[in-house]
Amino acid sequence: MRSRTGQTDAAASVSHESHILDRQLEAVFMIADEPQGLVHLSTAVGRPITEVAQAVARLVADFDGVTAPDGTSTVRRGFELREVAGGWRIYVRATHDELVTDFVLTENPSRLSQAALETLAVIAYKQPISRGQVASIRAVSVDSVVRTLLGRGLITEAFTDSETGAINYATTDLLLTQLGINSLDELPHLSPLLDGGTDGFEDLL
Repeated sequence: MRSRTGQTDAAASVSHESHILDRQLEAVFMIADEPQGLVHLSTAVGRPITEVAQAVARLVADFDGVTAPDGTSTVRRGFELREVAGGWRIYVRATHDELVTDFVLTENPSRLSQAALETLAVIAYKQPISRGQVASIRAVSVDSVVRTLLGRGLITEAFTDSETGAINYATTDLLLTQLGINSLDELPHLSPLLDGGTDGFEDLL
């Protein structure tokens, strides 16, 4: 018969492993720009899907400040872990959307970098377009740049591809306002601006 001490040690070990898994997933979610499916997460942390699913549920409850069966609860966070298109991703909690938008637009008025301008141009001309497709055209990672453009309100998440889970981006009316135009049809044609016309630009997608 198993001793009470042995059972306690085993329970403590499971609790410790669960804590480690929760923190690993938390770290992944903090840097993920696309919804992460359970299979992908399971591969990333090297743990069974069932354990990952349980850990995701714990994080959702933790961020939401849900009271646990033992009576303990956490503070409701300003962000949430939301399921979108079969995957999971951290989002600003809806109640704080207006605050965050105002903060980004008023507290960070610095000019866009050259990288941001180039990424914005690709999205403007090729929308709707995924982050991976933009990266293919620019031949560099655009993760941080896309976050900047989203924060400035110049682009938005148009839709999520049902097969790949990739978010497709499009420009907003704010960009039209900033450019002083009424529609994207007023953007200049690319041909005169590119060596050899548009050769290669269209083929990259």
